[in-house]
This record gives sequence, structure tokens and C-alpha cells, in this order.
Amino acid sequence: MSVQLLPTKRVEKVWGRSPLPPPFALPGDEERIGEIWFEPSDAMPDVLVKYLFTSEKLSVQVHPFGAGSPTGRGKEECWLILAAEPGARLAMGFTQSLDAEAMRAAALDGSIEDLLEWRTVEPGDFFYIPAGTVHAIGEGLTLLEVQQNTDITYRLYDYDRPRELHLDEAIDVASGEPYPARLHRKVAPDAETVLVDGPHFRLFQLHGEPSAEMLSRLHGALQVLPLSGEVAVSGTRIAPGSSAMASGIDEVEFGTAARTLIACSAEQS
Repeated sequence: MSVQLLPTKRVEKVWGRSPLPPPFALPGDEERIGEIWFEPSDAMPDVLVKYLFTSEKLSVQVHPFGAGSPTGRGKEECWLILAAEPGARLAMGFTQSLDAEAMRAAALDGSIEDLLEWRTVEPGDFFYIPAGTVHAIGEGLTLLEVQQNTDITYRLYDYDRPRELHLDEAIDVASGEPYPARLHRKVAPDAETVLVDGPHFRLFQLHGEPSAEMLSRLHGALQVLPLSGEVAVSGTRIAPGSSAMASGIDEVEFGTAARTLIACSAEQS
């Protein structure tokens, strides 16, 4: 059976990085690349996986729930920090409850940045970001993001960059509450663990061959994302920084020290 390598899309961003770190750098590439997307497969069209690279802060933003989205599909996502410069930070939620009027005023005068709860992060930090969570990503980070496959982002504040804001839409869907501590965890690189188990997608980290318990969870179409070590799909080696689809876990071979993420649709649970 031939392997389905997923095509990538390199997305230039004002906050992106040039050059990119290995293995993503291309000779002569001078664009500031902020995101590398893996084009979703027809076998798993509802999940999008991307790498993000930051040299500046991203906007203060929020994503809608399905009911608050013009497409009927919301955007929930999660982040695994892969590399972080000293002092690199993320913001999720507020340090204290904020009503809609106060949030709008803070977005207009720029003080919203100081009302967010900023966290210094390091490799292995993992966050699940429910729709409605006001958040921002700081500079100096490389992270992997898994999300519902929709690209609806409402900006509340963008550090005076000349990009469109979406205050009305954002305020309508944004939570003014602190970020739940239970949605943040530390993930060791050699851990086998369930990172996300629905309701919109599932995500697992493996180290080497999966255990019998993990195998019982890995069925149906799977997106394979090697982070380190040797991984093959249908006999073809998949290098870190690449991704491939497998119709089942029996098509995937793991090296003894391979660190691999497996993403799949929630519908396959």
C-alpha cells in the first residue's frame, strides 16, 4: 500500500520567523513564515494540524463556538510547546473576571494585554484552548497546534499593527473568565499519554511502540506526526517535520525511541 504524505502549506505572517529552525528551513527562504499547515486528508477533513513559529506576539484573539460561528463550526485547539526561548510566554484567559463592557474598553485602549494571564512556558507544556478563550501567543516559540479545521479568528487587539479587528464578533463569543488550570499539563517527551479525547478531535503521544491499552484507542484513519526518532507508514519512513495518513495503526511502525503524535477525528471513538 502506498503512503499518503500530507502536503504542506507555508503561511507568511508578520509575526513569523526567518530562517525557520531545522527541519523546516529551506535554502534561500527569506519570507517570515509563521505557520506550516498539513493539508487535511479526505479521510480526516475535520482536523487541521500545523506548526507555529513566532518572532513577535500574535494578536489578542478568540475563536467562536459552533453556534457563534458563521460556518456553524467552531474552533477549539490545543498547543504542545516544542521549543521556547528563555522567558517566552503565552496568555490564556484573564487574571480576574471581566464583563463585556470592560473587555471592549480594554481592547480599545490596549490595556487588555495587561489583563490577560501570561504564563512563562517551556518545551512539554500542553494547553487545551476551548472556543471562547481569549488568548495570545508570545514571541520566541515553536509549537504544534491541533485544531478543528476552520480558520475563524476574531482579533480584539493587535499592538497597533494595521490589521482588521473584530470587536463586536469577538465580544459576542469571548469568555471574560480565568483559564481553567485543569486544561494545562506538562508532557514528558518519553510519555505515552492521551492528550485530547474529544469532543472535536483526539490526540495521543506515543514513545516507541504503543502499549496494548493505547492500541485499543487507535483505530480508524490516523494522522501520524513524528517528533523524533524512526517512524514509518506503509514501509515509508516519515521524517520529523512531515506527516502522513494511515488507514489503521497496523500500517505504522515505530522505532524504540520514537516520539510520535497521533491525531484522529472524535467520530472514530
